[in-house]
Amino acid sequence: MFSNTKPMDIPSPEEALKGRGAEMPVAERHYVNDQPLKGPYPRGLETIYFGLGCFWGAERLFWKLPGVHVTAVGYQGGHTPNPTYEEVCSGRTGHTEAVKVVFDPKALALEELLKTFWEEHDPTQGMRQGNDVGTQYRSAIYTTSPEQAARVEASRDMYRKAFRLRGMGRIATEIGPARPFYYAETYHQQYLAKNPMGYCGLRGTGVSCPIPAREAAN
Repeated sequence: MFSNTKPMDIPSPEEALKGRGAEMPVAERHYVNDQPLKGPYPRGLETIYFGLGCFWGAERLFWKLPGVHVTAVGYQGGHTPNPTYEEVCSGRTGHTEAVKVVFDPKALALEELLKTFWEEHDPTQGMRQGNDVGTQYRSAIYTTSPEQAARVEASRDMYRKAFRLRGMGRIATEIGPARPFYYAETYHQQYLAKNPMGYCGLRGTGVSCPIPAREAAN
């Protein structure tokens, strides 16, 4: 159905696959903590989206953090509505594999999420992460408020300085406002909880992210 050669550039909206109007059927509850996957969520929670390679291992990093209410995997930053996994992997939807993180800012500072994001993958690799190659593996953060955006960019600037001191590559992480998030198929949700020996290709760079400690909001 698709070419064996993946495009390494994000397609324009005109070039992207058409997609479909129907949403992907997905489990109602989180496999690990039994929270409603799509909500409704309690008032006062925030949402942010992280792309850091294959979303199986990436999601596990975040559901373990105290203060995270629920996580889900899906497709962000692209053009094709309600894409399938196979379509995203073709490189013709523009999406990256992403983790939706819903968290309580009174229990968990955004900076703790950002520290996990920066340190647990290599943000310099462009359209790949290790042996996983393609636009769907690009590093990305998609924010849901101007305050989030400012704090994300500040963390990126701090980490960039740490990379320069180590003589490492340029951070290529895409940062922008969240676009529509399309939930991935149910078998992808909390995959490594269902398959503990499943694949996880995430590797950090060994560079510590010097984000100053920040307490959760009062």
